[in-house]
Amino acid sequence: MSLLGSIVSKILHPFGGGNAEAAPASTGSSEPASTATTGGSASAPASSGGTVDVEQVLNDMASKKGQTLNWRTSIVDLMKLLDLDSSLSARKQLADELHYSGDKEDSATMNIWLHKQVIKKLEENGGKVPADLKD
Repeated sequence: MSLLGSIVSKILHPFGGGNAEAAPASTGSSEPASTATTGGSASAPASSGGTVDVEQVLNDMASKKGQTLNWRTSIVDLMKLLDLDSSLSARKQLADELHYSGDKEDSATMNIWLHKQVIKKLEENGGKVPADLKD
């Protein structure tokens, strides 16, 4: 499974329901993904429309961690929260999956871009994303 697929799966389908793969990465389309279900598991936090509340899921996960992780702004902390490899090489792999065209040696710029793209992909795959995290 791709890193993006793992991220989407762990947040939108934390109890194993739904499709584990994220929508294919695109460079400009904002059309919703049709490859992932939006319902998830019956026990996944969801709004009345069956959309998974990304903020609630991540805050719940963060409350169970033994460390403070700023998932709202940091791709490294988001990946750590999900128990994924957050090393530079893993983030470069994620950048490749998402078709990052910038300089991967400028990790600060790449990290900001990655976080925004991951949040966008969560929304495209049926997640309810807080307004303050959207572009």
